[in-house]
Amino acid sequence: MIPFGEWLPDQPDFSNPGLIEATNVIPAAAGYRVFPQSVAYSNAASGNIRGVFAAKDNNGNAKLFAGDDTKLYEFNPATNNLDDISKAGGYSLTGGERWKFVQFGEYIIATGGTGEIPQKFQLGTDTVFSDVSGSPARADDCAVVRDFVFLANVDEGSGRIPYRVRWSGFNDISSWTSGIDQSDFQDVVDAGACQGVVGGEFAIILMERAIVRATYTGPPLIFQFDRIENQRGCKVKNSICNVGNNVFFLSDDGFYATDGQSVQPIGTEKVNKWFADDFNSAFKEKMSASVDPLNQIAMWSYTSNSSPSGDPDKIIIYNYVLGRWSLVEISMSYLAPFYSGGYTVDQLDAISATIDALSIQTDSQIFKGGEYFFGGAVGDTIHTFTGTGKYPATIVTGEAAISQGSHSIVTRLYPYFDVGSVDAQVGTRDKSTALVSFTSTQTMNDAGFIPFRASGRYHRAKLEFYDFKYIQGIDIEARKIGRR
Repeated sequence: MIPFGEWLPDQPDFSNPGLIEATNVIPAAAGYRVFPQSVAYSNAASGNIRGVFAAKDNNGNAKLFAGDDTKLYEFNPATNNLDDISKAGGYSLTGGERWKFVQFGEYIIATGGTGEIPQKFQLGTDTVFSDVSGSPARADDCAVVRDFVFLANVDEGSGRIPYRVRWSGFNDISSWTSGIDQSDFQDVVDAGACQGVVGGEFAIILMERAIVRATYTGPPLIFQFDRIENQRGCKVKNSICNVGNNVFFLSDDGFYATDGQSVQPIGTEKVNKWFADDFNSAFKEKMSASVDPLNQIAMWSYTSNSSPSGDPDKIIIYNYVLGRWSLVEISMSYLAPFYSGGYTVDQLDAISATIDALSIQTDSQIFKGGEYFFGGAVGDTIHTFTGTGKYPATIVTGEAAISQGSHSIVTRLYPYFDVGSVDAQVGTRDKSTALVSFTSTQTMNDAGFIPFRASGRYHRAKLEFYDFKYIQGIDIEARKIGRR
């Protein structure tokens, strides 16, 4: 068997050691797995969703929050509605502003850009969001670092200070006076604007032209700021995602990862050049990124140059354990992981009139309260990747000269996959500068192979898999037919 290797669109088609195309699949150790379909999970919000966040209270009860340009919502599993829990008067997010949420104990903190006062919601107590009291700053981003809430790219009332980060008092979201309760701020100069901050035991601050780590030291400094990268930073603020201290982001020259100690390239000679050609940077504010730790993948939803509307139409996927990439061609305007709110049998009526008509598998974790799953939003509706259907997958192998210096004829392809069906074409050309010509589509017969008569000097295979779970590779039967 010839295994389906890495998707390497940056490499030449001829003698490509991996795949020219790997679409609508998730990279796996011995091939590729199915990418589940997106299905609607909520009813519509008033506007396009600009943030989704899941939280659990001290008793393990899950809550799902979302926000659009004018409202903040809580998902109601009894009705599938997004219930308005905004403060009085609502909000007014504009342009590319997004809601950024963090959980600090039993509080949910949300920032909505420099036009909105940071918001708080106490789990188990509050019924609506309200302003964070004492906050001197409005901010694009927020994070929890040890016992502090961080705000980044702020406006403290006299205009935006894009290079400033500010943190709350020790274990106190209402204490923001510098010098009191260890609250303070830091300006990260000569590095452009702060594109995002990732919390944890220490802060990883991604600037336009630098990556900075902030480590808690206690009084008098409180936090020590060290630059771990001065040569590059984050190009697109919404390209930042993380699992623990492993942070992934898009820089000027491609995709990178940092653990707060060093910065490593992850897309070089693999997908960087291809992505630069495919990404429509005029709509970079519509990019979103998140990590699905169950599948061990980082994902970026983006607008390609082929998008007819300017809305995101593709997701590029990186398996951070295997270091392998793939592509999904679907529209998802916002990516996010979250927890389900839980359903009773009676509440299933909110999703479907009958069990048979459910578009989500009945054993899915989506129906179990507090269970983790992955999704995001399409326009004004929360969606999840838990559908029963499967997107057709496209695999195009690297091109090879089967008989060195001679023409060959491919007569059979033997695909290896578990269930479903497959269609295939063989691409041929007689010289490396010619255009590829594909045969007509053929299907697999009862003997388990796909018959062809495809002659040429160079060959590649294009396969379309349907209703599969796992695809592994192919075998090729061919013979030499001489020089000409």
